[in-house]
Amino acid sequence: MAILPYKNIVPKVHDSVWIADNASVVGDIEIGEQSSIWFGVQMRGDVHEIRIGKRTNIQDNAVVHVTRKLSGTYIGDDVTIGHGAILHACRVEDECLIGMGAIILDEAVIEKGSMVAAGALVPPGKVVKSGQLWGGSPAKYMRDMNSEEVAFLKVSADNYVRLAEEYK
Repeated sequence: MAILPYKNIVPKVHDSVWIADNASVVGDIEIGEQSSIWFGVQMRGDVHEIRIGKRTNIQDNAVVHVTRKLSGTYIGDDVTIGHGAILHACRVEDECLIGMGAIILDEAVIEKGSMVAAGALVPPGKVVKSGQLWGGSPAKYMRDMNSEEVAFLKVSADNYVRLAEEYK
């Protein structure tokens, strides 16, 4: 794994975090306990900050970046970021699921307990409200999530905490 400083700012990674050998974590980044950063993930906190909460998983080949003088990227607790997703200068609150290949752009907000479907493109500044499922390109409100989907948000985070422990 590459945990690298940028302008003498070294990422702060909790001891319990698992990071795959070929992931890159660069610059002004903080990662909370029991989170996991999977194979091929690229996170670059060079021109702004990246903050990742506890028990959050960022899956294979995802990209997390920021926008100079505009916004960092902020990801809460118990969040699942699917394979190949791109998060750019946005906010993802606690207990969310971002589907595989989804793109969340500058200053978009994904509120607590919501889901963005695989392949969706959330445009700059959009707000996905708590308990909603959004999909499409550009992403639009599809429907309110049902109780099984809401329960799955925590299950997904729990599964990745366990899986990361196995990899350790």
